[in-house]
Amino acid sequence: QVQLVESGGGLVQPGGSLRLSCAASGSIFSIGVMSWHRQAPGKQRELVAGITSGGSTNYANSVKGRFTISRDNANNTLYLQMNSLKPEDTSVYYCYAVVTTTIGGLNSYWGQGTQVTVSS
Repeated sequence: QVQLVESGGGLVQPGGSLRLSCAASGSIFSIGVMSWHRQAPGKQRELVAGITSGGSTNYANSVKGRFTISRDNANNTLYLQMNSLKPEDTSVYYCYAVVTTTIGGLNSYWGQGTQVTVSS
């Protein structure tokens, strides 16, 4: 049993910044890849950014140069620093993680999402 809980979403003006957090808890032995995804109304869920356990990152072209993904392995926490936000960034942002549990299972988990709204 593993839980991912996102936080940090909210309303921000265009050009502003937000930092999202995703805290993983439960029967965790280790966490592999973690990533942020977003889904706007009527659209498909898309990968925003991903990070491996070793710190290698990748970004969607639409956010490259504006967003930074990072993780704190000691605290099982994932972050997404979002700068220069645009209205098209408005979406529900979801955390995803691949977790090895304390009983040796390898499973993937989704958080329930946090709303980010970019509007003036």
